[in-house]
Amino acid sequence: MSIHEECGVFGVMSSAPADVARISYYGLYALQHRGQESCGIVVNDDGLFVSHKDLGLVSEVFSRDVLASFPKGTMAVAHTRYGTTGASNRSNCQPVEVNHQKGRMAIAHNGNLSNAAELRALLELNGAIFHTSSDTETIAYIVTKERLTAPSIEDALSMAMYTLDGAYSLVLMSPQKLICARDPYGFRPLCYGRTADGIYVVASETCALKAVNAEFIRDVEPGEILIISKDGVVSRQEHCGKKPKKLCIFEHIYFARPDSVIDGHSVHAARINAGRVLAEVHPVDADIVIGVPDSGLDAALGYSRASGIPYNIGLIKNKYIGRTFIAPDDRSNQVSIKLSAVEEVVRGKRIVLIDDSIVRGTTSERIVSLLRDAGAKEIHMRVSAPPFLFPCFYGTDVDSQENLIACRHTDEEIAEIIGADSLGFLPVDRLPELTGDSGICSACFSGKYPTGIPQDTRKDRFERRLSELNQ
Repeated sequence: MSIHEECGVFGVMSSAPADVARISYYGLYALQHRGQESCGIVVNDDGLFVSHKDLGLVSEVFSRDVLASFPKGTMAVAHTRYGTTGASNRSNCQPVEVNHQKGRMAIAHNGNLSNAAELRALLELNGAIFHTSSDTETIAYIVTKERLTAPSIEDALSMAMYTLDGAYSLVLMSPQKLICARDPYGFRPLCYGRTADGIYVVASETCALKAVNAEFIRDVEPGEILIISKDGVVSRQEHCGKKPKKLCIFEHIYFARPDSVIDGHSVHAARINAGRVLAEVHPVDADIVIGVPDSGLDAALGYSRASGIPYNIGLIKNKYIGRTFIAPDDRSNQVSIKLSAVEEVVRGKRIVLIDDSIVRGTTSERIVSLLRDAGAKEIHMRVSAPPFLFPCFYGTDVDSQENLIACRHTDEEIAEIIGADSLGFLPVDRLPELTGDSGICSACFSGKYPTGIPQDTRKDRFERRLSELNQ
């Protein structure tokens, strides 16, 4: 099992009509790693919103004909999703669109609210009717409710932020403005830039800015609201500095692309540092260091540099397996189809195998078995994250504790279960060394949550609640 992240958000603001749908398409393509269940684009054509959303990869949902059907516009918001809350169905595709008394709104959201259930219950008691089971619709309802009395959409968003708790990086579009906001903790990344012809771009990661030839300006600060309009960019900071910064450290370990820079810290450099720390705390005599593609490769290089053990490519990933791949009935065959060992590299060798995480242990077991079958003499597994011990409420799809192998077994027992000769995790107290910044969230490793803990933490809690009410 792999860990998944909530999603990627993208926004475009142009002073003159432009092909903002195509720009959004390229931006989403660069953010595809953040979500592979569904995607959507909403274009603002002089106040008229035109949208297309569906399940699937960006390349599947947005064909050449679909992109051509979009009008030129001055703004767009876009989203690619992996659902940590809410079922994977068309109703949960984003951006969420709202028509209300004060106008239109489209909103894309990355993260999870820790108080979503309470907010949703209050809204329903006041007559709200929900069409999705995602946190994003809850945010949209609260912003809309505030907008009925607020003088502007940015004022409504600011008032809503006093109610919302948890992780949210937002891109919101009204008929006249593109607005982005980041929660006061800064759990999830958000940045913006500008193209040479003056088009502003907002994105979850800097790699998406580069994909559309936009020059990075800066990260959106935790708690900040940015209003981008034909008059330029205005920053509102009434929510800044109200909470300690808590960027999810798993962004640097796994989620983000290695060519991205988040809050001033290179993702690639952070993973190199993770490998260096692993070499210091879990040294071993070995012949080669290899990484599990893709996010284990940088950490493997860091381990090699720090230990002096040569780095090599021992596993090859099949890059052509997409969402539509029909997986074999025998799940044990899935790893061997997605990954292949380079026998000439691993045969007869003592190997240090670097991966980004171990969740249930089943995937690690199959990778170790793959290397054994290719003739590896010894396999010493090193993990560039601490063991998962607690669920995440902020947008990371960490399984429940009964399914987390580290909650039930020691490191030595896990090594035996997965078939490795030894196993070492990154110590949780060394996590700040990855970026040199102590303002991180590591709750899924440490259990130290920055916010209140939801009473119901099930991924499908809203669907279950609806089912229970209908019985």
